[in-house]
Amino acid sequence: MSIKIALVGNPNCGKTTMFNAMTGANQYVGNWPGVTVEKKEGKLRGYPDAVVTDLPGIYSLSPYTLEEVVSRNYIIDEHPDVVVNLVDATNLERNLYLTTQVMEMGIPVVIALNMMDVVKKNGDKIDAVKMSNELGCPVVEVSALKGTGLKELFDKAVEVGNAKTYSGHQHKFAPAVEEALVKIEGLLEGKVPQAQLRWHAVKLFERDDKVQTKFDAATVNSVDEITSACETALDDDSESIITNERYEYITSIIGKIYKKARQGMSVSDKIDRIVTNRILALPIFVVMMTLVYYIAVSSLGTIVTDWTNDTLFGEWIQPAVGTFLENAGAADWVVSLVVDGIIGGIGAPVGFAPQMAIVFFFLSILEDCGYMARVAFIMDRIFRRFGLSGKSFIPFLISSGCGVPGIMATRTIENEKDRRMTMMTTTAIPCGAKLPVIATIAGFLMGGAWWVAPLMYFAGIIVVIVSCIILKKTQMFSGDPAPFVMELPQYHVPSLKGVLLHVWERVWAFLKKAGTILFVCCAVMWFLGSFGIQDGVFGLVDTDYCFLATIGGAIAWIFAPLGFGTWQAVASSLSGFVAKEGIVSTMGVLSGLGEIEEYAPDMHAQFAAFFPTSLSAISFLLFNLFDSPCLAAISTTAKEIGSRKFFWFAIVFQNVMAYAISLMVYQLVGLALGEVQFGAATVAAAVVLVLILYFLFRPDPAKQLQRRAAAAKA
Repeated sequence: MSIKIALVGNPNCGKTTMFNAMTGANQYVGNWPGVTVEKKEGKLRGYPDAVVTDLPGIYSLSPYTLEEVVSRNYIIDEHPDVVVNLVDATNLERNLYLTTQVMEMGIPVVIALNMMDVVKKNGDKIDAVKMSNELGCPVVEVSALKGTGLKELFDKAVEVGNAKTYSGHQHKFAPAVEEALVKIEGLLEGKVPQAQLRWHAVKLFERDDKVQTKFDAATVNSVDEITSACETALDDDSESIITNERYEYITSIIGKIYKKARQGMSVSDKIDRIVTNRILALPIFVVMMTLVYYIAVSSLGTIVTDWTNDTLFGEWIQPAVGTFLENAGAADWVVSLVVDGIIGGIGAPVGFAPQMAIVFFFLSILEDCGYMARVAFIMDRIFRRFGLSGKSFIPFLISSGCGVPGIMATRTIENEKDRRMTMMTTTAIPCGAKLPVIATIAGFLMGGAWWVAPLMYFAGIIVVIVSCIILKKTQMFSGDPAPFVMELPQYHVPSLKGVLLHVWERVWAFLKKAGTILFVCCAVMWFLGSFGIQDGVFGLVDTDYCFLATIGGAIAWIFAPLGFGTWQAVASSLSGFVAKEGIVSTMGVLSGLGEIEEYAPDMHAQFAAFFPTSLSAISFLLFNLFDSPCLAAISTTAKEIGSRKFFWFAIVFQNVMAYAISLMVYQLVGLALGEVQFGAATVAAAVVLVLILYFLFRPDPAKQLQRRAAAAKA
């Protein structure tokens, strides 16, 4: 008989590292039934009959976010045999708040006291035995990062899961609260499992609407009378009463089990005085991200990418496959399809995979060591001025890898308006799939300028901020930003294994897309770019007569004011709506290059048909960075946003904003540089600029209304 183990813990407590340590390669990922929250499961190492379910990282079991609802529904409805509660030993007070809630659910619990290596390094002491006695459940000291204590934890989890007996101590609240909870429990007798009686009583006391729906109106009304009487007696609302009671209980436990070696600031506190400084924080972040992109795009990344493009694809794979097909007697069009269309098209973006891996490597290090959590804190101070909370920065950060999980990460934002606004803007941050496009434009048309990549990253942040300011002043998105609460973990040396696993997951997702979506995209683009009707006859035709030239030429006038009104550039942009990597693939196919060799000097002539000037290439890049994302991200937005009206508004807004940015840059900057002649498009660009500035700096109508209402009351 299998054992069901639920892994639960706060964000940033090392839960991902622990899950990887518990399951190794025996993981399978999907979505929770009916919900887009990711579901991870795997078999416990050494115990093939034990299945570990990694619940979303949460701070409490209150129904404020989708993750919290999913986690508590799993524990209540699926009733796992044992819950492994991962607790950050360097921050007991905050982590034990979730523990007190889990202990009330009537499920056997094993506490994994994580990051004990950091605690011991600081000279602090935690009495795990006394902690176990106080809580009434096993406590195991572990370090998921170092791999210590894991065997003991696995054995204890299986032992407790097999026993299937709950022995935890459900602590007693203050007399007035306890009296109210006992009365509520009396009302619930026989209506819920005996083991879950206390949890349901507490939740009804807190007026949890999702729990209230489980009971009849008479029971809910009786509970409300008991709760109201307690609130009157204690002069506080029920939720605050329970919260204060929990922290008083936690404080009493910590006082008995925890001894701090020294007072004063820790090493993390000293580092934070610099990296979160009001003046230095933002410049430090800018320098860090610039270094990451410089190393990835123009330094180490260039060496690896050049080898991949020039040697692996250019000298080995394509000639070898071409020779093999020719010797096998394949037709010329078959050789062209395979060598130029498929291998050449896929090889173009895949050639940039090493650069992506380097970017992900450094971002993973910054994330695992604890720095990126500080960046979210820093950004909260900035974003709050523009109507967003620091919680919105988390999806933006994740979107630098891929827009799909970035969009899904908006689930942690409680305010629905803020969540939808973040979903609409998060894909403006250049993702890994856009990096090949950036590198191509920088390499071929701007002489390999290293600063283009970091500039586009920060341009994405600026576009996000400007978009949010404009949207926040509309009725659809007006309101105060959601509160931002986030644990700042202690700084620590990242696990090389964890970092490499993270990098591999992202790069492998990219390569899988190259082998599926891009494979089809390249084949279709090759067909459209090679076949057509010439002199009334269908077949292989000159480039100017192909289907792609016809399609691109028909709508090229729309993009002419942006500077790239050529059918080749338009066709490349169209492929980007399927997958952003397809832009580079299509450019490679249409230029007849097969694969793209980065920074090759003769490429300027090859791409002259695409972009007349470097400024038109920059305009092309900006449009494709900020327009609507790939099909996968669009479908994810449709599922997450929960409204057809908001979904189509998001798509239209993204493309109109991208068009406006490219129009202003090409027309106004081009006019200033003497590359563009004054005309109707220039006037349109000036009008667009004035409109954006107006919406950007106009007074917030909602706040003006509030002020008038306050003045009227006064």
